[in-house]
Amino acid sequence: MQLPIPLISFLGLLTSALRSWTDGFSDLGKSTLKIDETFDYVVVGGGTAGVTLAVRLAEQKLRVALVEAGETYEVNSPMAAIPGAASIGTGSDVESATAIDWRSALNFMAYQRDSMQLWADLVQDQSYTFDNTLPYYQKTVQFTPPDTTRRAANATAQYNPDAFAHEGQRPLHVSYPVYAVPFSSWMRLGVEDVGINETLDFNSGRLFGAQYASFTIRPSDETRSSSQAAFLSPLLPSSIYLKVYQGTMAKRILFNAQKQASGVQVSDLLRTFTLNAKREVIISAGVFHTPQLLMVSGVGPADTLSEHGIDIVQDAPGVGQNMWDHVFFGPTYQVALETFTKLPTDLWYLTSQITQYMFSHGGVFTSPLIDYLAFEKIPDSFRSNFSVQTIRDLSWFPNDWPEIEYLSAAAYVGNFSNTLASQPSGGEQYATILGTLVAPTSRGNVTIASNDTSDLPIINPNWLSTEADQQVAIAAYKRIRDMFHSEAMAPIVVGDEYFPGSQYQTDAEILEVIRNTMMTIYHAACTCKMGTRDDPMAVLDSRARVFGVDRLRVVDASAFPILPPGHPQSAVYMLAEKIASDIISSLA
Repeated sequence: MQLPIPLISFLGLLTSALRSWTDGFSDLGKSTLKIDETFDYVVVGGGTAGVTLAVRLAEQKLRVALVEAGETYEVNSPMAAIPGAASIGTGSDVESATAIDWRSALNFMAYQRDSMQLWADLVQDQSYTFDNTLPYYQKTVQFTPPDTTRRAANATAQYNPDAFAHEGQRPLHVSYPVYAVPFSSWMRLGVEDVGINETLDFNSGRLFGAQYASFTIRPSDETRSSSQAAFLSPLLPSSIYLKVYQGTMAKRILFNAQKQASGVQVSDLLRTFTLNAKREVIISAGVFHTPQLLMVSGVGPADTLSEHGIDIVQDAPGVGQNMWDHVFFGPTYQVALETFTKLPTDLWYLTSQITQYMFSHGGVFTSPLIDYLAFEKIPDSFRSNFSVQTIRDLSWFPNDWPEIEYLSAAAYVGNFSNTLASQPSGGEQYATILGTLVAPTSRGNVTIASNDTSDLPIINPNWLSTEADQQVAIAAYKRIRDMFHSEAMAPIVVGDEYFPGSQYQTDAEILEVIRNTMMTIYHAACTCKMGTRDDPMAVLDSRARVFGVDRLRVVDASAFPILPPGHPQSAVYMLAEKIASDIISSLA
């Protein structure tokens, strides 16, 4: 089993592996006799949205097929990408996972709620404002406050209790790790020194300021609370309404003469068969595979479909376009305190921490690595160097939208292309503050290599292709250096900048460092964007229905009209809950 998880240190890799293993490889009730069958709904994609939506429909005694190409916690081959397309970063591969619940099984687990007003305005549907979506956020989450008896005394996490529902039991656990990263308490001082003040929390619809983040962690045993663990595993043993098809690839969506989606042609290693849908087909295959499946099924840009000999069901030029993503980067410094870089260099320490995690649910492996975050718009002192075009581009984002997120990363990062191989071996300790572009103006795209979903889609990430992204990234890099050079962090910083080194000072030099060392945080979204009928690039209406055809919806991050500035896991759950509620209400 491969787990090439995009985390930024040895700890990140091992922590996700441990969390995945302890999350359970339960028998998900996958079908052994694969024949043509009819359901009320066929859901393609066993990720965060697909699992949540399928379970909510099955709870209403609707027969649901859940189709997933992978097995449990399996990471697939890298996606095809276009070398040299703007900035691909440190390589030309974009990883994609295929598994039941892959997104919430392999992410950083950060859970936060963004402002939703821009989303609501763009789709002209005020049911998407923060106040109106809050019930759907709350429906999913069982919140547990931080355990102050186990967390360090100088790592008190603030939170807003009113952001969460208090009555009843809910499936998805949100809490705080019992291990607070020591470096984060120093980053806390550093961000304050440069003018970023603490805020109460990140779950009340506003992402500005600094605070310890909440995560999808089950506090009883400090394991990852994923959509499989939260939704699927509890339901399957007793449900007669949900049938899971693992190791089964969706080949194409089937349409009748009235352009109604009637089912999905699927294939496993042995045969090809059809899952018919009496009501709807719902695609939740993710930001790359959802547009691919639509295109090979005849819904997409007409020129692309014709090029690959695909019969056109609906000319939809926006399919595969408008891809947003967040990328992160940052310098590394040697520090005089214990960090995660001790794990690969001290076997006794590594063994003791694994033992502590396995037997008492404590220690460093309860940490998702990042635990302290800060958000801001770039300050005026740096904006004075921005071009007129950059200022104009950034003005598109509303006042409640930050431009940069800073993440605590108590590890040696260096170049993301070889983080594990390049770990220093001398026993010194290192730490990084990562800057993440959360108001990106660059847009990528996804297209198909053939008319077969067995062939990987082609992805052009197009990161840092605009002057605005470049100038914001440079400013953020300088801000991070200012944090490390602050009087507040001086007691722990050892020597000069370790990586890339203080010799890189000009804007051109800093930009080149960022281009060569940055990494996607795997937040790609918006490739089948929601919008209004008069927007030629919109693929979906505000109820996630595909324009131009009937009985077909898309419910995953590809449906986002914009990528919110925070970590998108919570918004994916919200969207799945909201669309499930819309569907159920329409049947009443």
